[in-house]
Amino acid sequence: MIVLSGASASGKTEVAKMLAAKYGITKVITTTTRKIRINEVDGRDYFFVSKERFLEMIKEDRFVEYTQYSNNYYGSTKDQIKPNRCVVIDPNGLQAYIALHDPNIITFFLEADEDTRYKRMLERGDNEQDAHARIVNDREIFKLENVKNVDYLIDSENFNVEDVADNIYKIYIERINS
Repeated sequence: MIVLSGASASGKTEVAKMLAAKYGITKVITTTTRKIRINEVDGRDYFFVSKERFLEMIKEDRFVEYTQYSNNYYGSTKDQIKPNRCVVIDPNGLQAYIALHDPNIITFFLEADEDTRYKRMLERGDNEQDAHARIVNDREIFKLENVKNVDYLIDSENFNVEDVADNIYKIYIERINS
C-alpha cells in the first residue's frame, strides 16, 4: 500500500489519480465531513458524510485513523485498507499507518513550497482567503518534524505529477518485490 502525505496542494491527490490511471493503484476513498467541491463525486473522491454520521462511525470503531482539519473530519475506514491501494493522509494519519508496522505499506511525504501550493490552490478554484488560511495552518501541521519515520521525502514542486507518480511507483514496486 502507498501512503501519501503532504501539505495542502502539494500534489497528493493528483499523484494518487495518476497512480490509478497509469498503474492501476486504487485510491483509498477516505471519509470526510467537508463540503463537496465542484467536479468532486461522492464515493469517488471522498465519502461525504455529516459530522453526526462521522462521530457514529468513530464509536463503531470503523477507522484506522481520523483527524479534524479546518473544522472538518477526515478518516480512512478499515474496510478500505488493501494491497495495491493508495491513501492520501495528514501527518497524524501517516503515523497511524506507520504504527501498523506492515512492510507492505510504503510511506511518502510530498514537499512543495508555500508559493507553489498557494498558486495551485487558486488554480483549482479555492478562494484567496481560504488558500491563505490553509497555508498558515499547514505551517505547523506539516513541519518535517511532524513527519517522522516516513520512508521517502518526494519533491513535488520541481517535477510534474506524472514524474512524481512514476518515481513513487518505482520505489513501491522495488520495495514490495525485495
